[in-house]
Amino acid sequence: MGIAGLLLFTAPLRAASPQPQLTGDTRIHDPSVIEVDGRFAAFGTGQQGPTHGAIRVKTSPDGLAWTDAGVIGKGPPEWAEAALGFKPLNVWAPSISRRGGTFFLYYCLSSFGDNASAIELMTNTAFDPLKPGDGWQDRGMVVMSKHGDDFNAIDPFRIDASEGRAWLAFGSFWSGIKLSELNPETGKLISADGLPIAVASRRGGAIEASSLLEHDGRFYLFVSFDQCCKGVASTYNIRVGRADRIEGPYRDKDGKDMMDGAGALVLATTGRFIGPGGQEAVKTSKGDWLAYHFYDGEAFGASKLQFSPISWTADGWPELGPLPQ
Repeated sequence: MGIAGLLLFTAPLRAASPQPQLTGDTRIHDPSVIEVDGRFAAFGTGQQGPTHGAIRVKTSPDGLAWTDAGVIGKGPPEWAEAALGFKPLNVWAPSISRRGGTFFLYYCLSSFGDNASAIELMTNTAFDPLKPGDGWQDRGMVVMSKHGDDFNAIDPFRIDASEGRAWLAFGSFWSGIKLSELNPETGKLISADGLPIAVASRRGGAIEASSLLEHDGRFYLFVSFDQCCKGVASTYNIRVGRADRIEGPYRDKDGKDMMDGAGALVLATTGRFIGPGGQEAVKTSKGDWLAYHFYDGEAFGASKLQFSPISWTADGWPELGPLPQ
C-alpha cells in the first residue's frame, strides 16, 4: 500500500458539526419544524389556560433565532368530546408536512395514561410562515384508538416517500409504533379498516414520538424511549433504527429488531439538556436536521427547542454533534 493509501486508510472520520446555540423564545414541547421560502416555523403542544390548549407556533428567519407567533385555532375541536368520551384539555404533538401546494398539520387528542385517543388533520393551501395561524381548514379525524385496542393513536408523523406514497407513523406504549398508508392528496388513511403495520415496540414499555427520514435509499425510524413531561426528572432519550423498506423491519446498529425493544442511542441527558426527545427529522435546504425538545436544567426544567443538523457516519448512521454550552 502506498503512502497516500495508508493515509486514506488511517484518516479519522470527520466529526459531527456542533449543535447550534438557539436564541429567542424557544419554549416548546413536541416540536415539529418546517422550512418555507427560507424561513422556519415550529409547531408544538398547546398549553392549558387562556389559549384553550391550542397549538403553539414559533417562527424564525434562519432556524436559529426564534420568536413566539401565537396559536393556531381555538384548541380541541367541538366534536372531540363526543368522539372520545371526555373533553381534551389541550392539543398534543402537532406535525407539519407539505406535499405540492398543500400543507398538512396532524395533531392528536388524548389524556395521560389513556389510549382513548384520536389523530386529526388540518390543511392549508396558502401557508405563510409570517402568518402561521391563518388559512387552516379542519379535515376531521384520521385514526382513533379506544379502550380495549392494543395501540394508542397519538404522536402522528407523515412521510412522503420519494416513490410517491405517503405514510402516517404513530403510537405510544401499548404495542408500540404503527405505520398506516395515507391517500397522499387527502391525507386520510387509504383503508380505514386496514390493520396498521407494527414497526417498533417495547412490549408495553415507553416508546413514542416516532418520525421517519429517507436517506440514501434507506429509511430511518426515530423514537423516544422512557419518560417525558416531568421537568428535570424526565428520562426521555432519542433512539433510531433503519430499514431497506419503509414497512421495516427496523434494526439498530447491532442488527437487533426494534420490535424487540431495540434502538441505537442518538442522544440522552447531557448537562443541562435533560430528557431530550419528542423529536422529528426535517429535510431543509441545509440538509437533514433534527428538531427535539429538552428540559432545561438551568431554567427549572422548562421545555425548550433544539434544532440541529444531522451528520452521517461512514456506515450510514445519523448522529448529532456536541451540544452547545
